[in-house]
Amino acid sequence: MTDFTAAIAAGYAVDGPAIDLGRGVHDGAVHPEAVVRIPLAMTNRHGLIAGATGTGKTKTLQGMAEQLSAHGVPVFVADIKGDLSGLLHPGDPAPDGVAGKRSAELGITYAPTGFPVEFLSIGGIGPGVPVRMTVSDFGPQLIAKILGANETQESSLALVFHYADQMGLGLLDLSDLRALLTFLDSKDGKTELEGIGGLAKATVGVLLRELVQLETGGGTEFFGEPQFDIADLMRTAPDGRGVISCLELAAVQDKPHLFSTVLMGLLAELFETLPEEGDLDKPKLAFFFDEAHLLFRDASKDFVAAVTQTVRLIRSKGVGVYFVTQTPKDVPGDVLGQLGNRVQHALRAFTPDDEKALRATVKTFPKSEFYDTAELLTSMGIGEAAITVLDERGVPTPLVHSRLPAPRSRMDPADDIDAAAKASPLFAKYGTRQDGASAREQLTERVREAAEPPAEPAEPAEAPQPKPKRIPPPDFSKPGPEAIGDYLRSREGQKLQREVVRGAFGVLRKML
Repeated sequence: MTDFTAAIAAGYAVDGPAIDLGRGVHDGAVHPEAVVRIPLAMTNRHGLIAGATGTGKTKTLQGMAEQLSAHGVPVFVADIKGDLSGLLHPGDPAPDGVAGKRSAELGITYAPTGFPVEFLSIGGIGPGVPVRMTVSDFGPQLIAKILGANETQESSLALVFHYADQMGLGLLDLSDLRALLTFLDSKDGKTELEGIGGLAKATVGVLLRELVQLETGGGTEFFGEPQFDIADLMRTAPDGRGVISCLELAAVQDKPHLFSTVLMGLLAELFETLPEEGDLDKPKLAFFFDEAHLLFRDASKDFVAAVTQTVRLIRSKGVGVYFVTQTPKDVPGDVLGQLGNRVQHALRAFTPDDEKALRATVKTFPKSEFYDTAELLTSMGIGEAAITVLDERGVPTPLVHSRLPAPRSRMDPADDIDAAAKASPLFAKYGTRQDGASAREQLTERVREAAEPPAEPAEPAEAPQPKPKRIPPPDFSKPGPEAIGDYLRSREGQKLQREVVRGAFGVLRKML
């Protein structure tokens, strides 16, 4: 048999910086020289962290986030239970503590460390800087997903958003969308869509009813202004470490459709905003998508296809996406095929469905001369995983049973998340909700004007000229880049951008 230590050390050899994923285990013994690593340059090739509840997925995520931050990579994590907030504080320094013992076992020096953390929340539900998006920028496909709409209802929403763009109606919050749906279902509004398909009364009724549930389920808080600037996820601290943006979801655990779709909305916004970068020495951002199975539950084919395309294309923009879930079967095959870095914690096979999931998972790993993969996946302990990643040439590494290092930060929740969030400069930027003029006010004014009798002119007046639909060009009396920048920041320029690109999902839908 090939020497285990030599084979793993060679398979995971890295010349440049890397993320440490522990030490190889064979026949129950840890081999300290069998170092398991992901090259930092390969961490934007996406990944999967999977395993049964209680096997250590969250701590793996925490340890990877720490190391990425230490290498200057900004990180976004979804904190479902509040555990990841402990990234803010140093871990337990006791040598006989959990982290101390694990480090000694692996031959690693343990240095408790806190990291730069920014606490966020969905619309201010729970502690954290409020994250909001406008309905218009969220787009019809993501709105349809969050409403649980079928394909007919989804296409109707796309028609409504198209009309809002054409008429310059700002859809900022859910009351704007409600007002527009109600108007388009009215006597005056029905004629507006006659030439482009129209809306069925039954469809409008369903959408309005679903909006009520969304409004009471966190949508009222999330949708609106000021919209979160995606660039605020990509900051570094003064000492050069990447800021870890921790979206606190404990207060919305019972609203899975909301938080899973919000996560996808943030990823889609990243896709739309970031330029093409090609291969980089390190990612511009690592995005950890926890409870990933919720994203794909009851999703339409168009939605899954859009997610697939987003994951496939966002790598070249310098973003690494990591899906965190229980089994690989929670992720559609086309998405799973994009995930080159795999950290598989133990699976449990208590039921026939569990056995089926186990067999399917085994088939996704390369064959190994050192392990029976099915036996390995059911016998690993807490904090251990079956790992295969991409080496510096982009080639999959050998499957290895690894004992992972413990996080250097606290493995329990932070002391006072609310105080930390309110002390952040971002709280001054996003903490107070704004209520600007939008579709609701515009439609109300339009109906009022239509109801008033026209005033008789004192003298004959020329027939009013229709307003030109063409968006005015930029002022080229200024230097070129400045003129273009001013134009794109103007209301007309933003309208044009929405018409051309409705987030990642608008673009990708046209490509499918």
